Amino acid sequence: MAEQLTWTTLRDLAVFRSEAGCAISLYLDLDPADSPTPTAVDTRVNSLLSEAEKRAEARHDELTHDEREGLKRDFARIREFFDNEFSRGGGRGLAVFVSGEFFRPLPVAGSVPDDVHVGRGFHLAPLAQLVGRDDGAIVAFIGRERGQVFRLRAGRLEEIVDRTENQPGRHDQGGWSQARYARHIEKLVAEHLKDVAAELDRAVRRLQTPKVVVVGSEETRSEFLDALPHEVKSVVVGTTEAEAHTGPSELLELVQPLLEEAEAADEHEALERWREEAGTNGRAASGWAETLKAASDSRVDLLLHQEGADQPAHECPQCGRASLEGGECPLDGTTLEPRDSGFDLAVRQTLLHGGSLLDVRHQVDLAPVEGVGALLRF
Repeated sequence: MAEQLTWTTLRDLAVFRSEAGCAISLYLDLDPADSPTPTAVDTRVNSLLSEAEKRAEARHDELTHDEREGLKRDFARIREFFDNEFSRGGGRGLAVFVSGEFFRPLPVAGSVPDDVHVGRGFHLAPLAQLVGRDDGAIVAFIGRERGQVFRLRAGRLEEIVDRTENQPGRHDQGGWSQARYARHIEKLVAEHLKDVAAELDRAVRRLQTPKVVVVGSEETRSEFLDALPHEVKSVVVGTTEAEAHTGPSELLELVQPLLEEAEAADEHEALERWREEAGTNGRAASGWAETLKAASDSRVDLLLHQEGADQPAHECPQCGRASLEGGECPLDGTTLEPRDSGFDLAVRQTLLHGGSLLDVRHQVDLAPVEGVGALLRF
């Protein structure tokens, strides 16, 4: 089953550093449209690993005997995993991280491009781009009787709570007066809505989700929102109405525009703050050189990245400091080594120091600054 990606998950991986420079990160796209059968998955895994092994062999003279043997064992461990342990589950992507005794397969809800990286740290950029997107959002469908909480995962709404209750009908009135019976019914409905609100509160806390959509009639939504704790109400990004019998697939179509609007609003707000700070030479970085330096100095609070932007950069093999240009590390004098992805370096340094990433998909404000910038702590 695909787990909910969080910044905590990625920070735990960002801490890892292989002294031998042999940490393997494998990414596999499991979208059914691209890999419909187990045979198709096996073919792509074998192709990925064969290519990675060829690249490792090409570095024969750069690696010690122990490093070469360690890589062989790690590649063999990955093959063993796919032969004997791999289960497709409901995820559309898979990441596998291995270095010596460290081995962690990580199914994810979103699709990731096929790739293998070998380096001193794990390659985390593809996962960082997935955190905070729609997957993991919660949809609460509430009514006078219906009470369901869904989680968006792998492009589908999956029910995680069902507190649907059959309220007494008018035929159950018996000897009660009309007024007394009506008050009794309203009390039961109010208690039902509070129960569902409590379940939603627990789900939000457990899943650490940033987005919630509430679906129901206007009257019921209003009462339900009043029953929510402030912390949960603050992450409700939209409300809408649906027929009582609406199923999960129709419900997803209904709420998807609200989630996209919320994502675009988040981007707009962050970019407005960045423009304001950058315009006054305040707490903002612009372009690769400034952003990599700020990330290495523990200053990046929010890394802003235009989808698809990247640039080769350099890394200190001793301390991991990132720099756009080569030369010597200003901290320990070690010669900086070239790396293919400055974006991955920026992501790892940001995560190591407690920051997070916003992958900009709806705006083009970062285009004039090479597609990257940051909001800084100081």
